[in-house]
Amino acid sequence: MNTLDVDFRMDIRGTGFRRTIQQYLINCCAQLVEIAMILTHESGKFMCRLWGGTSQELPPNGHDKDDDGDKGHYHCHRTTNEKKLIRNSGGEGDFQRLPRLVSVACGFAKDQVIYPHYSRGKFGEDAWFSTSNAQAYTMGVADGVGGWRSFGVDPGEFSMFLMRSCERLSLGKDMVPQRPDLLLARAYCELLGQKCPVVGSCTACILILNRANSTLYTANLGDSGFLVVRSGAVACRSLEQQHHFNTPYQLSASPPRHHVTAVSDGPESADTMQFTVEPGDVILLATDGVYDNVPESILIEVLSEMSGVSDAVRLQMAANAVALMARILSFNPAHDSPFSQNARKLNIAASGGKPDDITVLLATVV
Repeated sequence: MNTLDVDFRMDIRGTGFRRTIQQYLINCCAQLVEIAMILTHESGKFMCRLWGGTSQELPPNGHDKDDDGDKGHYHCHRTTNEKKLIRNSGGEGDFQRLPRLVSVACGFAKDQVIYPHYSRGKFGEDAWFSTSNAQAYTMGVADGVGGWRSFGVDPGEFSMFLMRSCERLSLGKDMVPQRPDLLLARAYCELLGQKCPVVGSCTACILILNRANSTLYTANLGDSGFLVVRSGAVACRSLEQQHHFNTPYQLSASPPRHHVTAVSDGPESADTMQFTVEPGDVILLATDGVYDNVPESILIEVLSEMSGVSDAVRLQMAANAVALMARILSFNPAHDSPFSQNARKLNIAASGGKPDDITVLLATVV
């Protein structure tokens, strides 16, 4: 988050006048807060739930009561590496009716000391991008593996390079809208081919909305991921990929001539899906700093209220709220987080939130 520094100096001699100015500034701040809360998820109802307000209580396990627990029963379809035929759109009128995305981003670095300044497309060790052209909308997130810091490597450099390559390649004429896995593979090959080695590891999730057939193509490697919410329920979601608890699938590049053992998976290991979108669908693309800390039922509630919203300001406020929730809960030792719940299922003692970098990309189909 950026701050605006204002140098405001006045020679105010009268006590009454100072109080008038002070009250005026307080009133302005109060109005700004009120506006922000109005724009942020219906006056912050979910914040009331977060702080134990009078809103409807969450089920004990943090999930919707009607969730059958089977992540396969959605309208997602696995894709293969075969190219699929895309019908051509008609005239100019058809082009105007093609779906488009309104998207925003927000996030926090876990360690503000190491990453004190905002860099475009980067929140701590997380990186992201979002591009669009007449053919498609493309978004991606990558989560750098923090363990590399013990080897003197900035974990954010690997994820940042990968996402910058994806960003550039997604705008190329040879980009295939129905192959996000190919986009990820090409970016990874570029990274491995650098004369000055880019060392590290990261998870990655890429989404491409092909406007011609209203289909969302996805490739997910690791424990970042996406949710698509329609009519107040999850219509499609990514599947988490882990070798074992808290060790997700990841792309890696070890330093040359050094014997460093690192978990490494190829881009061909990415789980791919395709999903037909409809106007009003809300898409959340985020790193695990969100999913490990915010119960899915709250995410669904926030996203549901953004259905059909084309105002980027309202959407930005919702993204800010999701990121802020994840940030607050990640440092709360009393929060029974999804991460802690999953750990206990494996007989691993865990409690509280999981401090992590947080990246939120929020989009609506209009």
